[in-house]
Amino acid sequence: MIKLFLPPSSPFVTAAARLGRHLARLARDTQANIMVFMAIGVLALGTATGVGVDFARGLNFKSALQGAVDAAAIAGASLYLNNGYATQASTAANDYLTKALAGLPTNNGISSNVAVSPSAPWTVTVTASASINSSFNGVFENTIPVSVSATANGPSNPNINFYLLLDSSPSMAIAATQSGINTMVANTQSQCDSPPAGGSSCGCAFACHESHPQSEDHCNNYNCNQSGTGNPSGEDNYALARALGVTLRIDNLTTATQNLMTTANTTATANGAQYGMAIYTFDINFNTIQTLTTNMSTAETSAGNIAQLEVYSNNYLTSSNDNSDTDTNYDNAMTNINSTMPNPGNGTNASGDTPQEVLFFVTDGVEDEMVNGSRQQSLMSTTWCNTIKNRGIRIAVLYTTYYPLPTNSWYNTYISPFQSSIASNMQSCASPGLFFQVSTGGDISAAMTALFQSAVQSAYISH
Repeated sequence: MIKLFLPPSSPFVTAAARLGRHLARLARDTQANIMVFMAIGVLALGTATGVGVDFARGLNFKSALQGAVDAAAIAGASLYLNNGYATQASTAANDYLTKALAGLPTNNGISSNVAVSPSAPWTVTVTASASINSSFNGVFENTIPVSVSATANGPSNPNINFYLLLDSSPSMAIAATQSGINTMVANTQSQCDSPPAGGSSCGCAFACHESHPQSEDHCNNYNCNQSGTGNPSGEDNYALARALGVTLRIDNLTTATQNLMTTANTTATANGAQYGMAIYTFDINFNTIQTLTTNMSTAETSAGNIAQLEVYSNNYLTSSNDNSDTDTNYDNAMTNINSTMPNPGNGTNASGDTPQEVLFFVTDGVEDEMVNGSRQQSLMSTTWCNTIKNRGIRIAVLYTTYYPLPTNSWYNTYISPFQSSIASNMQSCASPGLFFQVSTGGDISAAMTALFQSAVQSAYISH
């Protein structure tokens, strides 16, 4: 909680005291005209309003300044692995702070300082002070002073529980590389957006997983009353991708998660720490793959069960549930993971202490839910991210870039309008320094490993 403390010398307090003395003198003057008192009343009301406005402005500015200082301290501490990295840590904190302060609305500049302490437990402390002009500049006090500080610290090699929340919605069934996408499109030319379009509007890069593809219709160059998918033997696009040897993004995610368990086991041994792993996937449902375990071999075996959501057919979740393909429910996923994760401890081996907690979130950032009876495709709301971070849980986000499909009318209508904002939106969900982005064709395994190492090294903040 951020508090705006008003000392006896505060401009708000001294202004109020001066106004009181003026009113007392005027009250003793029985010859004073009533208009004088009315003028004083108006002045008092205006002053009170100005003080209220200044208080709100000061509180808002202090909150923004505190956020910048917090993030700078974490940025520095994330590099401070030992005393040999003190210079790099100080530089990183100063660089981050300079960028963060550039956008703050101060009138009179900001002074700041970064201090790195090599004493155990190591700390990176950032302080900043500034002032903003008051509403009654020159009448009572000219400026409102604000000062904040933050210290990033943490035990060496803390024990951490990682809760993996992995996207298994239909959008993860896109081919993992551009060549794979081209292969899928080339082999689904009978699937067109609408007849008699043909050409670039035909072909589908998504390996839609359907249990009854024969129950749907598809469009070709002439009409939209073609039975099934148009694939060999009426198979769905998921089976087609398997037959063509096309690797899907969900396949890479499964392999990367299994590889991460090996990395976690090796890192824990090297650090003398204990790491726990829990694995969940989400689509329209919240699916348990592995409850929390410190046995990385068990977690690795369970990760092999990560699977693409299978629906009945296009638009149908089941034979009787036409949900318009609204199969990415972030609200359900975040509600469940928030209730599953315990409050974090400090990660020490002290009696009664518990591990730190990290949410490891892998997704393409596009919501597809039924809202008030209508399909809504939009940016993921970061409200739940803030709720989880406010509990002291860090969030590490791996954004698997939502690949643009400019020849697809569905994409152009519903996704393209906010495509450019997906990455920044997902970054705002992540804790400072814990956001990675991997493009189509990129190495998800390497990205997950890098994000894991960043989470292991990141630090705590105290004020």
